[in-house]
Amino acid sequence: MLKLKIVSPEKVLYEGEATSVKVPGVLGAMEILQNHAPLISALTEGKVAYTNAEGTVEEIHVAGGFVEVLHNDVSLCIERESA
Repeated sequence: MLKLKIVSPEKVLYEGEATSVKVPGVLGAMEILQNHAPLISALTEGKVAYTNAEGTVEEIHVAGGFVEVLHNDVSLCIERESA
């Protein structure tokens, strides 16, 4: 199981467990699963999708940001798209 934290400048959007996280990396979309190699990457405009511990897929549209993966901890610092 992954420990996922998604933050924006305004607030923490999600903090909890996830089985997978899909992010729009600058070199293309990528999926993060348990025991993923360490990673730091910039994000482009697109959709972050994660499957929470209950098996529900949640989506957040982002304008950009960064992702860090280390020892099954996934941290996303994102800018949300304007409504």
